[in-house]
Amino acid sequence: MSKQSRLKIDLPAVGKNTWGVLRSAGELAAGSVALPAVFLPLVQLLLEDRDVSSTELTVELDRLFEELYEHPLSEQSRNLTAYLRKSRILPNEESTENLIRYLVKQVVLRSPVDIPEVVIEEFWSFFQELIESPELKGLVDLNLEIVRSVLRTYEPLLLDIINNIKHIRRINQRTLSEIVMKLQILKGDISILKRQIKAIRYIKPFLQTDPKDFKAQAEIVARMVREFGPLFVKMAQVAAANADFLPEEIARELAVFQEDVEPMGSDAVYQAFMEDFGQKPEERYFGFDVNHPIKSGSIGSVFVARKPVRIGEREVLVPVVVKVARHNLEREFAMGSLAIELMLISSQYWAPHSKLRPFLSAMSEQIKEFTRGFEQELDFSREATIQSRFFERSLSSSRWYVPRVYGSTGRILEMEYLEDAKAINHAIEQVPESVRVAYQRELADNFMYTILEHLIIHNEFHGDLHPGNVMADMDAHLFLIDWGNSVDMEGKWSQLGRYLTSVITADVNLLANTLVQMSTSPAENSARIEEIKAALQDTLQKKGVEPLGSDFALVLYRGGLTGLRNRLNTAAHLMSNAYQLGITIKSDYLHLSRSLFAMAGTYGKLYQGISGWVMAKDLLQSLVLFPLRYGVQKFSGPAAGSAEQQAMFESHKARQLALF
Repeated sequence: MSKQSRLKIDLPAVGKNTWGVLRSAGELAAGSVALPAVFLPLVQLLLEDRDVSSTELTVELDRLFEELYEHPLSEQSRNLTAYLRKSRILPNEESTENLIRYLVKQVVLRSPVDIPEVVIEEFWSFFQELIESPELKGLVDLNLEIVRSVLRTYEPLLLDIINNIKHIRRINQRTLSEIVMKLQILKGDISILKRQIKAIRYIKPFLQTDPKDFKAQAEIVARMVREFGPLFVKMAQVAAANADFLPEEIARELAVFQEDVEPMGSDAVYQAFMEDFGQKPEERYFGFDVNHPIKSGSIGSVFVARKPVRIGEREVLVPVVVKVARHNLEREFAMGSLAIELMLISSQYWAPHSKLRPFLSAMSEQIKEFTRGFEQELDFSREATIQSRFFERSLSSSRWYVPRVYGSTGRILEMEYLEDAKAINHAIEQVPESVRVAYQRELADNFMYTILEHLIIHNEFHGDLHPGNVMADMDAHLFLIDWGNSVDMEGKWSQLGRYLTSVITADVNLLANTLVQMSTSPAENSARIEEIKAALQDTLQKKGVEPLGSDFALVLYRGGLTGLRNRLNTAAHLMSNAYQLGITIKSDYLHLSRSLFAMAGTYGKLYQGISGWVMAKDLLQSLVLFPLRYGVQKFSGPAAGSAEQQAMFESHKARQLALF
């Protein structure tokens, strides 16, 4: 073929490509010239004399980032990213599938139970549908999303700084110091975030362990939890409350976080007292040792000391428990939530698929909503109010008791010292084997009675009754501690009843509507109710939960205890994994679920080494006899039981009443 003929064939393509290049260059140049105008509305808002509202700042930042997403540079980035993915320079659909296959293989290998092949095949069918339409998201787009997420986290802080700067002419030196302090928060946050992201590095050695070496895996998980900090410790406590689903070695390692974690340093303890009281703890108490707390948790450390109390004309020393909150917990929780969100956003680099994005976004929102419930535990003044309310209620009970609160601030809580009470696990171990089973059953009976009284009579109950927060004496009386969170059942009974009923009966219509009402965006989710119903129907079918009709008794009988347990497990599964449906459940309902499972886990542990039939029989007996028992206690007083067994318990409460 001649040179001239080759030119005739290639010239149109060259002309077309040249025109495309010139057009793209022109759009990029025009967009760059117009770029300053995109920032103009935000700049004008910042330059106005009046204060900026939270809504105005959010709206302007959202508008700015929408403009940046549409900028020609973002479009060029998408084209470049598409080319790099096609050229296998960046991860693409094939690499995503290989990564998922590796993770699935690891899960199958490390599963304590055999996973049926049909489940794996069903997952791959779901996965293939999920990645049918790859999303060619540009690297610039991903970076913009990360920047917007960080800015969204700091919007309250930015708003304070902006409005303080607007008042700079009227600000005195003290306010200027506050601005500097708020700016220093960023430095502290970076340090926290670096530590938390660094802790995630343990995922790699975890996957490199022998799939059946649960001891090594447990040690790695524990190190990651400790290094990440308070948020992961709280999550580990939740996981430990449901440890029946975990290998024994990992469950045992996580259970440590229910009882004790690394204590606060002496400097942090002194800082808390100076901030709240302006004096050292040694100046307020006798025998306060900042270096030896008796217990430490995710929120703070607990110390024992003696405090002078005036009774009539004389002053006596009363043993007290002093609970001190860790410093900067609000930022720890905020940064923990941000670290998880950034990790989920960044995962789009490795899995660039449009159908995965809503799933990851919903998961991120659910984690933030879950974290809000933990944040309620950071204010000790609120905890003191809850604990005092239950202390008054406990005075009329012969089975359970709550320590009296002596005083509180935001970070320090003073309460009664329980001399004879021990954590239930340790209490059971100290009982002679000859009477241990009877002691465990009596503890369980008192525990179930307490739960029923809180639920039915007070319509409110402890938000985290894991074994570390339940103490007992040798007469099986219960002492409930750590009241940082409580669950108010007002208005929740009907929703909870509808939810459990809908799952047990597999009523998709009722289940979908109930989940929508429990979500943070009921109006938005109502608009996609049919999509949610279809997803729920598919999940229930895969779980083998059949709808109940007129023959419901026969269906339940055929399923037996295993079938009923499967239906209840499905209820918990749907609640905790609602993000798969694109639904974010309100924090109240998430922590209601968490609290109920913590109580169920504690009740189950009280029957360790005892037949399940014995537990079922005792549970039925507790439920049936509760109305009678409560009536007898109400009309006969808390000492209606054996006088010998009640003597110590009642004298303890009498001493507390006499003190005040």
